Amino acid sequence: MKGKIFIVGIGPGAREHISLRALEALEEADIIIGYKTYTRLVAGFVDKKKIISSGMRQELARCREALQLLHDGKQVALISGGDPGIYGMAGIMLELIEREKADVEVEMIPGITSCIAAAAILGAPIMNDFAVVSLSDLLTDWELIKTRLECAARGDFVVCIYNPRSKTRTTQIEQAREILLGYRDKATPVGIVRNAMRDDQSRIITTLEKMLSHPIDMTTTIIIGNSKTLVAHDRMMTPRGYIL
Repeated sequence: MKGKIFIVGIGPGAREHISLRALEALEEADIIIGYKTYTRLVAGFVDKKKIISSGMRQELARCREALQLLHDGKQVALISGGDPGIYGMAGIMLELIEREKADVEVEMIPGITSCIAAAAILGAPIMNDFAVVSLSDLLTDWELIKTRLECAARGDFVVCIYNPRSKTRTTQIEQAREILLGYRDKATPVGIVRNAMRDDQSRIITTLEKMLSHPIDMTTTIIIGNSKTLVAHDRMMTPRGYIL
């Protein structure tokens, strides 16, 4: 193939939170492909590019279209919110390339994922070992997700939760909280960040006991502290052991 694919993490989506190399890749690409929310975010700072957008649960279709364009010799930027290798488009694209035995030039460009963005907004809650767990059971069995949560809780990891609650999936976050309460104090600090580093961002620091009394949806990232996490000057902090 003559084409090249850039798999680009656009982070939260604002230009100031996108790496210089990601911006360069968007400029070098002939065509940009992505979920419609993300293509809208980048449309304002790419000049006269062809943009192909599609909706939720069309990830594989986007990758197939990108591969076809590579056959045509195009340079394609496949964009992903956050980082493409963390619940993003990278794995799907690479699996498809492998299955099709396509000889493709690929450049992976990392981005700020919501766990990192939320942590910065909250203070320094992931200064020590942490686990990231998605509560979406569309592709992973819920019983396995519960096992992973229990292992993270037992190991005293700070836990970052993605996809905590949707319109149809409302009880998983309640079960996750109960699992964590089995291993840590109800006063454990919890940070709830909605729309991290976007215009309608909100931030709440609460406790494991009270976390469910606050708004939680699919734009929310939740960071649950470990046994050492504390709150000081309205910031969450997990000491590494240098001073405290």
